[in-house]
Amino acid sequence: MTGGGADTTKQTAPRIRTAGVDGMLVSFGDSLSEPANRAALAFRAEIERQGWDGVEESTTSLVSAYLRFDPLHLGHGELKDKLDTLLSDRDWYDAPLPSGRRLWRIPAVFGTDLGPQLEQAAEAAGVTPEQAIKDFTQTRVRVQTIGFAPGQPYLGELPQAWDIPRQSTLTSRIPEGALAVAIRQLVLFSVATPTGWQHIGQTAMRLFQPEAEEPFLLRPGDEVEFTETDAETLSNMRDDPHGGAERSELS
Repeated sequence: MTGGGADTTKQTAPRIRTAGVDGMLVSFGDSLSEPANRAALAFRAEIERQGWDGVEESTTSLVSAYLRFDPLHLGHGELKDKLDTLLSDRDWYDAPLPSGRRLWRIPAVFGTDLGPQLEQAAEAAGVTPEQAIKDFTQTRVRVQTIGFAPGQPYLGELPQAWDIPRQSTLTSRIPEGALAVAIRQLVLFSVATPTGWQHIGQTAMRLFQPEAEEPFLLRPGDEVEFTETDAETLSNMRDDPHGGAERSELS
């Protein structure tokens, strides 16, 4: 993965902020970068490993780790001191990623009526549609966070050419399993929804499976490689809950 903005991020010290009565937010950057996302994932994993009394849950966003705690059991000042101590323990921007991550190889159709904005997105990035497909299939991306809808992953980072904006108007509907692009990220949609992201491909994945032991198919820190397929093959994969994706352990 590339690390655009790494030098800028490393000049920004982590910040600890309160988030309501029972929340604390540790931010590793003001904008998305590979080192800031790495730091958030690694820091949250270490908090989970240490199992501090009074911390009831934790999660990550693109560049931050969030903790919800019981303020009657663990005071704000005490928790801030513990976070300060842990932050000074190592360089979190260069920390190893958490264990238990998986690599997913996900079949997708690019372009056609299943990815109707591929040419539009490629033009915005200054590349041909053929080069766009190469970029999407030859770049291994990380699940940087899950958000917006249940189980929906934000994947990055793509090469610098893909620092393209979201649309100024909404597409009225993008289907479940759709693949869209903007701001050096890919998003796999877990539900049908309006969006400002450009729809460049389609998968058969069911990202949110509420009946399963793990309802979210992908986890933050997982890595993804897309493989190109055709519409008929993709249609035949729809009975598979993984949509034809293959999974292997990374660490």
